[in-house]
Amino acid sequence: GVRALCIMGVLETRQGDGTYVTALDPSTLLAPMEFLVDLHSPANTGHLQSVRRILESESAASAALRMGPDDLAMAEKVLDSIEGYLTGETPMDYDVVMEADIQFHKIIARCSGNPALEALVEALGSRTIRSRTWRAISDKGALLDTQRDHRGILAALCEHEPEHARLRMAIHLLNVEEFIYAHPTDVMSDL
Repeated sequence: GVRALCIMGVLETRQGDGTYVTALDPSTLLAPMEFLVDLHSPANTGHLQSVRRILESESAASAALRMGPDDLAMAEKVLDSIEGYLTGETPMDYDVVMEADIQFHKIIARCSGNPALEALVEALGSRTIRSRTWRAISDKGALLDTQRDHRGILAALCEHEPEHARLRMAIHLLNVEEFIYAHPTDVMSDL
C-alpha cells in the first residue's frame, strides 16, 4: 500500500528517516482516475460524457451560489474571445475555440468550491475534447449552439440561480452526449 501511495505521489519515503505525506490535494489523489480515463476505449466516450454531464451540472449549481463579479467577468471574457470565430470575422481555429470551451468549464468547476469535483470535471472535460472537436467540425451550427448554451449558463450564474444553472448545463452537455452516441464511429475514426 505504501509503495502504491508513493507511486501516486501522496507519500514519500526517505531511507532511514521514515515515510511522509507529500500532498493530499484532490488533483494528486485523483491522478489514478485520470490515468484510467486516459486508457478508456473510444467506444466508451459516450459513457465518459454522461458522467461529465452529471458532475458538471452539480458543479454549475454550486458555482451559481459562489461566483463573484470577477469570476463572472472572466467567464464572459472567455466567451467573448471566440465571437469572431463564430461570426466568421476571424478564420476558424478549432483549437482556440475548444480551448475557450475548456476554460469556460474550468472556471465554473473552480467556482464550485469543491476541489475534488473540480479535478474530476477537468479530467473528464479534457479527455472528451476529441469527440467535442469532431462535433464542432462535422455538425454545422454546433459551435453557435454551444455558444448560445454557454451564454445561457452564464446568465443563470449571473443571476445566482443554482437550479437554472444546473438545468442549463445539463441540457448543454446532453446535446454533446447525444451527438457522441449518434456518431460513435465518426468520433472514433475521423480525428
